[in-house]
Amino acid sequence: MSDYYFSMQGLTVGYSGKPVIRDINIDINKGDIVTLIGPNGAGKSTILKSITRQLALIEGKVFFDTDDIHKMSYKSLSSKMAVVLTERLHLELMTCHDIVATGRYPYTGRLGILSREDEQKVDDAIHAVHAEEIGGKDFNAISDGQRQRILLARAICQEPDIIILDEPTSFLDVKYKLELLSILRGMAKKNGITVITSLHEIDLAEKFADKVICVKGDHIFRYGRPEDIFKEDLIKELYDIDNGYFDTLFGSIELPKPEGEPHTMVISSGGSGMPVFRKLQRESRPFIAAVLYENDMDYELARLLADHVVTAEPFEEVSEEAYQKALKDMEACDTVIDAGVKIGTMNRRVADLLEAAREAGKLQSLQEFEGDFESRAEALRAETMARAEAKAEAERAAGRGSDDAGSDDGGIFGGGEPGSVAAGE
Repeated sequence: MSDYYFSMQGLTVGYSGKPVIRDINIDINKGDIVTLIGPNGAGKSTILKSITRQLALIEGKVFFDTDDIHKMSYKSLSSKMAVVLTERLHLELMTCHDIVATGRYPYTGRLGILSREDEQKVDDAIHAVHAEEIGGKDFNAISDGQRQRILLARAICQEPDIIILDEPTSFLDVKYKLELLSILRGMAKKNGITVITSLHEIDLAEKFADKVICVKGDHIFRYGRPEDIFKEDLIKELYDIDNGYFDTLFGSIELPKPEGEPHTMVISSGGSGMPVFRKLQRESRPFIAAVLYENDMDYELARLLADHVVTAEPFEEVSEEAYQKALKDMEACDTVIDAGVKIGTMNRRVADLLEAAREAGKLQSLQEFEGDFESRAEALRAETMARAEAKAEAERAAGRGSDDAGSDDGGIFGGGEPGSVAAGE
């Protein structure tokens, strides 16, 4: 037996003999979940189609345990490998139950007659994806998300050793995305099934995968554990992100920080500032965050969205230097928002900062900020509606002017000679 359960050795993949990605060398352990990520058009689907024999390899070999998959019979391969790709199936007069039942065909005779045991496995697979209510429906009459669940049930019914999926969460809402990935993780960890899939949602890929393949350009950009892959600089380079950030703590993509001079300061701790940061960003309102410990969860978001952050050393008292810097920044601000900061022994200077803001008439409570935010939002909506109404009225006035000008030239029959009707009377 080889050291790895599934192995890609020296692969070059592409279409019609033209390489898209070269020199792929990836080894995968049994029961591992491996996720491909990368920009659209990078070649993720090309790799998956190539290792499932949907496309011919240009170079290299793919080994399934000790067997070269291109030397395995289709019947042998289909009893070990299940595939769920993105292409739509156009099938006539087949129910969802019929589709799932095709997963048992590698185990039936030439006539494809299912035994009682096969029928039970079909029912179990449909139950596993919570699709009992659509089992009797026409496959062409259900939603895209429901189709994805039925195709997964077919793969489960196949009882494979490895399952390969191309963007399986694309048409699913949040509930079913989580459900599908939970099912796949259970299959991998309880039954030892190897899962190889591509995902667009990198936040899910980080939480779901044991190993991650990053595809970019004509090569594999990186391959490794999620904790080695999902780093801010690496993800920005992989996706060429120049208009936002990747938040490593929360695994989320953040829009760019507001531009301009900050006239607002937010004082927060322990996550209380995060909703405020996002509201200020939605308003395109630059802000300063103070005083945050570098291990505070507010700091992780503030460093991406704030103009700058006044920081303190973790587990140390807020220094005089940090306090004076925050005090100086406050002088340039019109508003200081208390987002609900908790005051303790180590950050008691923050209480002094709040008192200084109160004495200067700049302090705003969270409740006051939220009320102010809604008032500004309502004013913006009213201003937008007024501009739209003014534009519509200008267009109506322009239309009336055109009509008046047209009537001077004979109205809707402007092609005739002026006064010709009167002359004929």
